[in-house]
Amino acid sequence: MLDADTFARIGMAAQAAMDKKAFDLVGLEVGELTSYADGLLLCSAASERQVGAVADEVLRRLKNAGVKPLHREGAGRSDWVLMDFGDFVVHVFTEDRRAYYGLDNLWGDAPRLNEAALGIDKPATSTDR
Repeated sequence: MLDADTFARIGMAAQAAMDKKAFDLVGLEVGELTSYADGLLLCSAASERQVGAVADEVLRRLKNAGVKPLHREGAGRSDWVLMDFGDFVVHVFTEDRRAYYGLDNLWGDAPRLNEAALGIDKPATSTDR
């Protein structure tokens, strides 16, 4: 089970992503399945440019809250940005890249985080853009 602080930080990341029009957000609890993180946040963006904007906003919000990433892969215009915050990892993809790597299916055994509690209970989908 995720601790309350980690859950709150994932929720903060989700809100930041949604504010930049990310869609298809999924929070996963992976602590029982892997040793490198307790939670994952997966989200999609409409273009490489938007992937960068979503990632930048997530970083900005979390840094303002005193949470700094341990590592970031992908920058600027990219089709996939990964941000490792230690206890959770945020992935921002273009739709094509997300479908290609299939992390949603790879982590299919992981319990989903409560969308309402994360504030993503009415997430935008690709058709809402």
